[in-house]
Amino acid sequence: MKLFLILCTTLIVMTGCQTTTNQMVIESRHLLNDNAFPDYQEIKIESEEEIFALDKEAKDFIQEQVAIVKDPVDRMETLVRLIFDRSEFNLLYMGSANTVAKETFQRRAANCLSMSIMTYALAKEAGFSVRFQDVQIPEYWTRRAGYSLLNGHINLMIMPREPGVIHLINTGLQVDFDPQNPQKSFPKQMVTKQAVTSMFYNNKGADALLSKSYTKAYAYFKKAAILSPNFISTWINLGILYRLVGDYESAESVYLYALQLDEDNLTGWENLAFLYEVTGRSEKASAIVNRIERVRSDNPFHHFIQGEQSFENGEFELALKHYRDALRLDRSKHEIYFGLAKAYYELGDVRRSQLYFKKAKDRARSHQDQERYQGKLDLLSRDDSKKH
Repeated sequence: MKLFLILCTTLIVMTGCQTTTNQMVIESRHLLNDNAFPDYQEIKIESEEEIFALDKEAKDFIQEQVAIVKDPVDRMETLVRLIFDRSEFNLLYMGSANTVAKETFQRRAANCLSMSIMTYALAKEAGFSVRFQDVQIPEYWTRRAGYSLLNGHINLMIMPREPGVIHLINTGLQVDFDPQNPQKSFPKQMVTKQAVTSMFYNNKGADALLSKSYTKAYAYFKKAAILSPNFISTWINLGILYRLVGDYESAESVYLYALQLDEDNLTGWENLAFLYEVTGRSEKASAIVNRIERVRSDNPFHHFIQGEQSFENGEFELALKHYRDALRLDRSKHEIYFGLAKAYYELGDVRRSQLYFKKAKDRARSHQDQERYQGKLDLLSRDDSKKH
């Protein structure tokens, strides 16, 4: 099952569609089935103002540590340094932490969307002009609660805002919280604050879906869909929600609508194929799956996620094969080495398991991942010493 959870997400532009935007908005509203979730209006949804609001502590932080720097370029660099500096701000990366700006500031933990929202609010408080950018990264999956999660990414561009001053050179500062590919450059396009608000609602809905809070999930997905009706990830997630509650007709309608927005969206097709399989249309499902397999054959994370699914099913030899296929295509990702390490452990090859845990630790960027892998190595070492 692919859940199109966007931890840091993209704004999808409509392609391959002959209808107008207004027509699409009207059509999309017909896909919202309030009757299936009669209590959805009782769910408290954060407003855009609440999402981006800062509390007194955050505003004091800007005034006392950032605003005192007079040069605008130095002030930008000071702000970003303080956010990234763990000893000063202790900000941790957490993929599931979908929090509003003031919560992110208080908790010192967030995913890249929440971190970007907080940084946007802090930069505005410091007097800068800020814009969000969609970073068009390749398909990249993670696993959570038994689902495959397709990740997107945004970052920020912070620029001085000085009335009457024209900068002859580019003095903007790009701020990126990507834990995967900081050294790579991908195409970008500007996205609005409203679009980012929709992304936040989509993430909150996906979190609720994963925890089986289906009414809450619907409330957030509906809010995101109404605010940005051409945002494809919300519709795919809504289709998954409909399928989970047994409303197969609505699920199919939503998937087909999503594919009107982007006929090349593989995740939309994959979820449609799964629905066809569930509803006894195996021939249609197989045709879609075969086409997807051909397109994704060169994507290392396609093989990685197959390994994860096999591992969860207890098929460790098959999982090992998939992880090796992933490693053949990409030797830089710590997740792939982790997959190999745990597969070898289950197959009884402790020496190779230790080797790949070490490789995973060496390639991990976050302190949390490095500690996690070291913990696995420590456990293996203790087990090994007991045997001897």
